[in-house]
Amino acid sequence: MRGKAPEIDLARLEDELHGFLGDLVQGDWMARFVPEGLRVIRDIAFSGNGEPTSARVFPEAVALAARLREAFGLAPEDVPLRLITNGSLMSQARVQDGVRMLGEAGGEVWFKVDGGTADAIERINGVRVEPEAVARNLARCAQLAPTWVQTCMFRWDGAAPTAAELDAYLAVLASAGIPALQGVLLYGIARESMQPEAVHLAPLSGEELEAIAAYMRKKGLTVRVSP
Repeated sequence: MRGKAPEIDLARLEDELHGFLGDLVQGDWMARFVPEGLRVIRDIAFSGNGEPTSARVFPEAVALAARLREAFGLAPEDVPLRLITNGSLMSQARVQDGVRMLGEAGGEVWFKVDGGTADAIERINGVRVEPEAVARNLARCAQLAPTWVQTCMFRWDGAAPTAAELDAYLAVLASAGIPALQGVLLYGIARESMQPEAVHLAPLSGEELEAIAAYMRKKGLTVRVSP
């Protein structure tokens, strides 16, 4: 989710999304490619290949996705629109318009926060951002659409996150307003990283992630854990 999104051709997006939803809803795509018992459409997501909200036509793409979802009879509560974002552009009016539209369409945001200090954010995400800026953008986002904080935690050089690091992270969420948040989607390292920094990384155990989740819940947060 770093870098600028590519230029979006709305006509092509509409054609491709219409065709794919047709295969999913009316065709045999599920039967051909998805095991029985797992054949469910989870969401229509804006994610990856650069920060999604950096696309010039982000609001128009949200409106397009909502319109096609309705055209295929997919209920918002069953197939939400979902934005996965680093939140760095949330101060822009164009981005706020898109997020507001997404919220009004029954969607939600997964807002990435992995650290609570400028040093931790730089080490984990590779960019220098002050935690106060993260909190401001998170608060803006939560005002516009239901917002979950998406957080990855792991061992760095063998060390698990310290209590001080967790408290700094929680301070960012508290500054944004914990009651305004849906909660935290807490996950660990699920696959081998290809980044140069991978030599520093190791997964936390499921028990360790659950202990961190319990610590967060004491602050009033709903936490969902995916080891």
